[in-house]
Amino acid sequence: MSNWREEYYTALGVRDEREKANESLYDAYTRLADRTSKLETSNSLPPTPTIPNPPQSPSTATPKKLGRRDTPPIQPPSVPDALAAARKDLAEAQRSRTELLVRLKRTTEDLENAKKKATVDNKKILDLSVERTQLQQRLRDRDEELRGKAKLLDDVQDELVSLNLQFNMSEDRAKKLEKENKELIDRWMARMGQEAEAMNKASKFS
Repeated sequence: MSNWREEYYTALGVRDEREKANESLYDAYTRLADRTSKLETSNSLPPTPTIPNPPQSPSTATPKKLGRRDTPPIQPPSVPDALAAARKDLAEAQRSRTELLVRLKRTTEDLENAKKKATVDNKKILDLSVERTQLQQRLRDRDEELRGKAKLLDDVQDELVSLNLQFNMSEDRAKKLEKENKELIDRWMARMGQEAEAMNKASKFS
């Protein structure tokens, strides 16, 4: 009888050490949940409406096609579907982990109650100990899965930031091209005006 008691007390000590070791994981998951909530809030903002340019009449049209550099329309990047999938997988893993914690607690309580009863047999204690060990292993696997899914979510968020940065750079480049095109048209109009004025002066002397 003393042998199983020693094994039981040893198992209790291992449980206490594991619960202390998981405190850092609980804190990390809380921070991850806060970051996910902030990201969902920022993504829920409505997009800025685009005001179409008014059409020009034929009498006031200018030769804008001369030297114009056509640029493709720029669309802001959408949130990747992988972000939603990562959140779903993370929530599912957390739900499964919570269930394992509940089962582990219930099994531990059963083991403690079995220890207090003098009539309990060694086979039941052994079975509960084996089940508890298996649940602890599954819990370790679930913790590892949670860490992987949390990293995946961070990678998706980093990719989204990179896409937004590329979009801003493309928008700046489009504004620069538009400015260059306007300057080219202004120079062309000025040259046409000078040539017309020169032709008028020449016609006066002819």
